[in-house]
Amino acid sequence: MADVRVTTDVERPAPVVWDDLAPARPVRLTPVRRLHRAVLRIDAATPFSRDRAVDVLRAYAILGVVLGHWLVSAVVLQAGGHLAGDSPLHHMPALAPVSWLLQPLALFFFVGGRVGSQSHASAVANGTRYRTWLAQRLRQLVRPTLALLGVWGLVLAGLAVEGVAYETIRTLVRLAVSPLWFLCVYAVITAATPLIRRCGAGRLVPAAFALVVATDLVRGLAGDSGRVDSLRWLNVLTGWLVPYALGVFWAAGGLARRRYAAGLLVGGAAGAAVLVLRCGYPASMVGVPGAALSNLNPPSLAAVCFGLAQCGLGLLLCGPLRRLTGQPTEPVAPLASGEREALGARATAGQFCWAAVASLNLSAMTVFLWHQTAMLATTVFALGLGQRWPGLHTAPVHPSWVAFRLVWIPVFACLLAVLLLAFKDVEKAARRSPR
Repeated sequence: MADVRVTTDVERPAPVVWDDLAPARPVRLTPVRRLHRAVLRIDAATPFSRDRAVDVLRAYAILGVVLGHWLVSAVVLQAGGHLAGDSPLHHMPALAPVSWLLQPLALFFFVGGRVGSQSHASAVANGTRYRTWLAQRLRQLVRPTLALLGVWGLVLAGLAVEGVAYETIRTLVRLAVSPLWFLCVYAVITAATPLIRRCGAGRLVPAAFALVVATDLVRGLAGDSGRVDSLRWLNVLTGWLVPYALGVFWAAGGLARRRYAAGLLVGGAAGAAVLVLRCGYPASMVGVPGAALSNLNPPSLAAVCFGLAQCGLGLLLCGPLRRLTGQPTEPVAPLASGEREALGARATAGQFCWAAVASLNLSAMTVFLWHQTAMLATTVFALGLGQRWPGLHTAPVHPSWVAFRLVWIPVFACLLAVLLLAFKDVEKAARRSPR
């Protein structure tokens, strides 16, 4: 008879823990955790090949233009009750060094040349026609601009119906649309990107620079006659073509060595210094009302030299800027959202910095177009409260005006944030490719 063994060590099922069967409770994220999650998403969505230093330079250029306009564009309530434009640089020339920090247009063209060249090269590689590529580039400029013009058209109609003084309307319009001249020049030079690449940006930069030298030399020898003054307006194209073509040269790998960047910085700064100290050029790198000569309108040889110095400094800072924004040195596999939550991942300071830069770049056109509107709206609304506010409606003739103006800048920024929320979708739609 077979042996029958009875096993006594029978595995018993684990006791049921009813809490394990309960549905998982949703994790409540604090505002701080939400912020970290958003920053990590932006960092993870950034391609490894993207040069974050380029975006930092563009963000600095945008912020420089905005803060520069807010500081030097004064709107003064006159005795007759109308508004007129003025500038603290006209009354306080000692503030001219401020314009050296807040006039970074050359950097914008420099970065634009690099990005435009890379974009066109990618379009050619993908078989995209020039017309399609240009239409996409211009659409990013034109659509947000049309929104600005449409709103201001309605505002001007309302002001005219209300009987607002012509001088006030003229002042408001001039300041509101003042950024548009830049976009017109930028659009023309952008359209010439394929030609710049074909001709060789390395040869085009000295050629454009020589034209600027020639026009300023003619002005110096012949004086500011009508024909000579008209000739100087060629610098609007040739002057800004210099940094743009330099950016195209950068995209082609022509500025890889640090000695080139150092040469641009030292040579450009020395040239600008000699022109200002010895040749009678203004120290201010922005236009000053009532000045006999402007470095910006049109760009002078001093402004072009100063722009070359800015480009050289920007190149030298690319390495530190990449580290500042946490740009990885090698591709890193991104964590899934669940893994991030399980690890309690928190964004680093560099990732926070990059998130701020990326967010500003995504809204660059909206910020650029509407920043003057934010200042003017604050000025007009405050005037309706029945008194002249220092730093807002008073003449910029004393350093105290600058102190009060700095107090108003956060107010301008808050209103600009509201305008950004209202019009950011216009810029977002303009970036989409047509179907």
